[in-house]
Amino acid sequence: MEGLPTLPDELGSVTDIAPLGGGDVARAWQARLAGGRTVVVKQTPYDASFEAEGLRALAAAGAPVPTVLAVETHLLVMDHVTGPPDWEALGAALAGVHTHHASRFGWHRDNVIGPLPQANGWSATWGAFVVERRIAPHLDALPVEVAKRLTAAGDGPLPELLDEHAPPASLVHGDLWTGNVVGGRWLIDPAVHYADRETDLAMLTLFGGPPGAFWHGYLDAAPLPDGWERRRPVLQLAPLLVHVRLFGDGYVPAVIRALDAAGFD
Repeated sequence: MEGLPTLPDELGSVTDIAPLGGGDVARAWQARLAGGRTVVVKQTPYDASFEAEGLRALAAAGAPVPTVLAVETHLLVMDHVTGPPDWEALGAALAGVHTHHASRFGWHRDNVIGPLPQANGWSATWGAFVVERRIAPHLDALPVEVAKRLTAAGDGPLPELLDEHAPPASLVHGDLWTGNVVGGRWLIDPAVHYADRETDLAMLTLFGGPPGAFWHGYLDAAPLPDGWERRRPVLQLAPLLVHVRLFGDGYVPAVIRALDAAGFD
């Protein structure tokens, strides 16, 4: 069918397709297979195995994600997910995902966040991981004075603040904003790694946030430690830097506000 990539033979033939909108990075279609199954077909500019691996890791940890049916270098086929919103159950499920721990922060290989490379590797300390793998790669996208200010914070106060509560290395979605929640109940487009669990929550509140039912489900299962509100703007720096890299200087004021909120001169 016109425009649709060739699917692996084991999925069978396609009887109907329709393009899906909303994606900034990849092309996607909703397709019905000959056996009646409805799937999402995603054509990616990056290695689709990164996304497939992330979805499978989240699924193994109990997250509600679409089932991966096939993956090739630039092609991902998943079940099409629907259903009424269940934000409370989603919050509880995410809290469960965050109980899956590693001995170090990072991931066994680099992957992607959106269309950008995401550096991982392993680090024994959370603050060092954030500075070296999430902040340093994007300093060159900032105006010089802002980059100097962020570098100075990274030389001491920033990692100290992040390490003060000695967080365990939790499995995280890694790119958790409301646009990556389908129907108020399903998670998509992960950038998985092991991090402070507050990483997911900080990003989820960067541009608006989920309804109160989500927080009820999450906090009932996993209350947040003291100091969360002080750490949140620091944890929002990394996704803001990604936005500066992708979309330009219009996001620099948000980086400055996060530095101000964190108390970094």
